[in-house]
Amino acid sequence: MTEMTRLNWSEVAPEGAKALFGVHHYVTKKTDLPEELIHLVFLRVSQINGCAHCIDMHTRDLLRTMPVDKVALIPVWAEVPHLFPDQYRAALAWAEEVTNVSTTHASDDAYAAAEAAFAPKDLVDLTLVIAAMNAFNRLGAPFRLPVAAKP
Repeated sequence: MTEMTRLNWSEVAPEGAKALFGVHHYVTKKTDLPEELIHLVFLRVSQINGCAHCIDMHTRDLLRTMPVDKVALIPVWAEVPHLFPDQYRAALAWAEEVTNVSTTHASDDAYAAAEAAFAPKDLVDLTLVIAAMNAFNRLGAPFRLPVAAKP
């Protein structure tokens, strides 16, 4: 079975790519959120959305600062709360809530928990991190962006 060649979305719509990468630049360079937390959220959102390119890339980013045994347990972070600080757990919970908004509806309980863990601007910035990664996943997965992993 051969793999279908798909469009390179950023080449086909460079202005759209520039706009989306502008949001990415903001969330990665202009917020007060820790870089590791941003990459953690990028990875978890990508895992939920099943974007191979983004999972591959953000796993590599996170492995620069986090041990592999912790990274491997991110999909089940709630079962190993001792491995992640309170704020990271709050960010992961909010990332799951926002990414799955069609079923969670960003519940009041989830919002209250996120609001308790983050200053107002940081909570908005965290939500922008989540929104940006969801947007990238919705381009990366359907257009089958390549992975760096080799057989």
